[in-house]
Amino acid sequence: MDFANLFFLLLLLSLTPFPHRRHHPLTLAGADTTLIETTCKTTKHYDLCLSSLKSNTTSSTADVKGLALIMIGIGTANATSTSSYLTSQLPAAAASTTATKAVLKECADKYTYAGGALQGAVDDVGMEEYDYASMHVMAAADYPSACHNAFRRYSGLLVYPPELGRREDGLRRICDVVLGIIDLLINVGGNK
Repeated sequence: MDFANLFFLLLLLSLTPFPHRRHHPLTLAGADTTLIETTCKTTKHYDLCLSSLKSNTTSSTADVKGLALIMIGIGTANATSTSSYLTSQLPAAAASTTATKAVLKECADKYTYAGGALQGAVDDVGMEEYDYASMHVMAAADYPSACHNAFRRYSGLLVYPPELGRREDGLRRICDVVLGIIDLLINVGGNK
């Protein structure tokens, strides 16, 4: 058999569908609406998951692992934005009490740590170390609680700002979504 015929035969075989070559539907590259919806149904906050992923143009070509990374990126952006917001409030707090400045600084640091924990989750997901990724995401979700507790230490003196409460809730909900997607990865790919 000459080279041209061998090449043609190999090409034909590679295009022939074989049942054993089917992939699990949750790990197919090229996330369509069905994959996004199926993935989001495994999370606590379906609507948040769905709207976040559908609004991200890269989700249309992502697999489940990619969808997890997109949501982690959204969480990181939330944490970074909140840290920046708190840092921007420090100059106005200079005229306020020392306690106000200290708490705002502590909270900005906590949200920076949350962003760092989410970056750790990105690395873990990339290495398919999903248990470690879950731990990083849980830590990221917990850092805002430490901020809230800092305000509680000065109850009567300081009031927890409603804007900060909305941001805290937003990050916690995003982390819940990420944890749901990571659980799906663990169940599909095995616990690593």
